[in-house]
Amino acid sequence: MTIASPLSIHNVSKAFAGKVAVEDVSFTVQPGEIIGFLGPNGAGKTTTLRMALGLIKPDSGEIKLFGGAPGAESSFGRIGFLPEERGLYKKQTARESIAHMARLNGMKGKEAFKIADEMLDKYGLSEAKRKKNKDMSKGMAQKVQLLAAIAHDPEFYILDEPFSGLDPVNQQVLEAMVREIAERGRTIIFSTHVMEHAERLCDRIILMAGGRKVFDGSTDDALSKAPRRMVIGSDDDRLTELMSPFATSIIPREDGALNLILKDKANSQEVLERCVFEKINLTRFEPKPPTLHEAFVAMVGEDMRAEMEIANMEVRA
Repeated sequence: MTIASPLSIHNVSKAFAGKVAVEDVSFTVQPGEIIGFLGPNGAGKTTTLRMALGLIKPDSGEIKLFGGAPGAESSFGRIGFLPEERGLYKKQTARESIAHMARLNGMKGKEAFKIADEMLDKYGLSEAKRKKNKDMSKGMAQKVQLLAAIAHDPEFYILDEPFSGLDPVNQQVLEAMVREIAERGRTIIFSTHVMEHAERLCDRIILMAGGRKVFDGSTDDALSKAPRRMVIGSDDDRLTELMSPFATSIIPREDGALNLILKDKANSQEVLERCVFEKINLTRFEPKPPTLHEAFVAMVGEDMRAEMEIANMEVRA
């Protein structure tokens, strides 16, 4: 028996008031995958996910959710969706909000409240059980909304910017929750403009830029697109000249060392061997691991650099 893919998108496009938001995008989500759906703000991520759920109708192309049209009965209760817009009923308590969403997805009343209490206890939110949503902190309310989206234990999770607005501590808590969901064999796609989350969580990356898909592959393949950097230091005046055959860029640092971007065919081992041969006394030798942020800047070009720099800074705030 062939298992239907949780989500299949073929040649989908969408424009608003004549402005293209998504252009000819195709990808398929396989069962059990964790996919990072990445790109700067305005790249078309949210529009694509809303079309996948049937909340927005595409202008062209085809979308299948568990083999059927978005919104079909075949997908009822099988999806957990966290929208980009945060919102809970202000007068409900945390347990009421979670139970309410679980019941909407087919869970019976007593079981829904039981699950709500168990989840709040599990994730350190016991004190929020009977607290009204309007009285909770932003981080606490966001975690409650995520619990409401996953309480019915769906097969497929669509999380739109789940880390947005959370402080670093709560971002780590949310990452742990995503890992735990994945360990149960569930399928997850989450959008974000902060690359570090995807780097830590995902096996597969889909990158959007300007409404188009510009990369779809493994995290390792994406990282291979990044420039290879290293820091090297020495009191020997010959160092800059000796590094020229290995580097496309050599930038002096304030501490006297050099930032290098290595040429395609060069590697740090060759650099070290040359320094040893020339009897260079090294004070610093640090190959830098590639990051998804660097890889994506390399793939999308300089026009996206500023937006991605802002996103990169946000996660460290």
